[in-house]
Amino acid sequence: MHQEDRPDGVREGQSGNAPASNTPPSKEPPSNAAADKAGQERVTRMGTASIPKLIAEFAIPSVVGMLVNGSYNIIDSMFLGHAMGEIGLSAVTVANPIMIIFMAIAMLIGNGGNALAALRLGEGKRDAAERALGNVITLSIILWVIVAIAAANPTLMDLLLTASSATDEVRPYAHTFIQILCFGFVLQSIAMGVNNFIRTCGAPNRALGTMVIGLIAATGFNYWFVILNGWGVAGSAFATLAGQACSVVAVLWYFLFTKGVPLRIRPKYMVLQGRVVGTILAYGFPSFAVQAGMAVVNFVLNFQLAKYGAMSSIGAVNALASIGVVSRIGMFTAMPLIGIAVAIQPLLGYNYGARKIDRVRKTLWFGIAVATGIALIEWVIIMLFPEAIANAFGIRSDSLVAFTTFALKVQFAMLPMIGFQIVGSNYFQATGQPAKSIFLTLTRQILFLVPLLYILPEVLPHIVPSLDGLDALYFAAPIADFLAIFTVAIFIAWEMRRLRKLA
Repeated sequence: MHQEDRPDGVREGQSGNAPASNTPPSKEPPSNAAADKAGQERVTRMGTASIPKLIAEFAIPSVVGMLVNGSYNIIDSMFLGHAMGEIGLSAVTVANPIMIIFMAIAMLIGNGGNALAALRLGEGKRDAAERALGNVITLSIILWVIVAIAAANPTLMDLLLTASSATDEVRPYAHTFIQILCFGFVLQSIAMGVNNFIRTCGAPNRALGTMVIGLIAATGFNYWFVILNGWGVAGSAFATLAGQACSVVAVLWYFLFTKGVPLRIRPKYMVLQGRVVGTILAYGFPSFAVQAGMAVVNFVLNFQLAKYGAMSSIGAVNALASIGVVSRIGMFTAMPLIGIAVAIQPLLGYNYGARKIDRVRKTLWFGIAVATGIALIEWVIIMLFPEAIANAFGIRSDSLVAFTTFALKVQFAMLPMIGFQIVGSNYFQATGQPAKSIFLTLTRQILFLVPLLYILPEVLPHIVPSLDGLDALYFAAPIADFLAIFTVAIFIAWEMRRLRKLA
């Protein structure tokens, strides 16, 4: 283990639970031996308990938690769609790439630090895991300052809005929405990133509770600010921040005041150390790459929608409103699948760190099976009720409902297999193989999808004359999904051979 991964005074081989002789007494909240032992048992059972039982215990709150997290965008869109119509949906669609970048930054440090902490706990190095937690909090604060300064720069904001293809009609609404969220970015970073550590501490239900608190608060504030007070996009943005603030309080309370937790937030571990930060960023980069790639796709897609929407009877604003619905449904359907990947991450990391290879293999395949089942259920719902989904977002025009229905059916054609792609890619992140995970996460978004978004509108209408350029955009997603699934399958096959040798 690197020296930077250990607190000062702790020698290699010394237990992470006992301070060195020259370490001053800790001022942590009162605890007792029985509570500490119970906290450690919640961690060590990841290497001994039934894998299906552990996955069920971790996955249910994780999946619900990711659905809760994804519901923020859904709630914003639904309230704005009913309060402001297509212009509200279009504003949030223009803001969506920037919002995805925020999520990418939060996942970069949160998932990276959590992966490092899970590996260190599997190795029995509690203090190194606490250093990862402390460094994540400090990084969240630093990145918040950078984001807030960027949001205060009018030139930079105009460049972002232009890159996201904001029309003159939509631009002021999108600018307001984005800027407010930028100034409160630290709330999202801690509520989302640090929350994962609670799950690694063996308390998945507590992790879920901190997220549910935020969603309930955000829903109430959205109704109050947007519907009752008529504050529009500004009210929706403030409601989102208010919900995230409630989650932050619950997350910090767990690590600061709850007795018997395996990890604590300690000021001495919040001091950044170069190699720890580098490891966090390396482990978290695959998650960042997924979201950053999604942001790039959204920038390109918004540009193509504005271009080909203006050429069609739908119009640019309506095209942005329609893709806003489809994109949010896409993010929402991906959330439970990502939730499965996140849920099994500590199980994979702990057992891989403990060299329990058979448990690693079983955890991976059980996780893939559960994710595939969830994706199949989602696919059936979307195929049966696409019109109802469009209406739920305030879309009423018959032509726009028909177009949105068509887009939903086409874009989610490969959804039943997406769980394999997401869990398979995340496996390499969880087991300390970030380079492979980075490549696999970038293939779908960058290598396959972006070129297809440019090629298909020019080619497909010549092959199928009944489709125009706007229609063709939606066929890019299922084709990219198929290519990405095939690529992940090759990597997983190689990994299974390597694990057999390790075993």
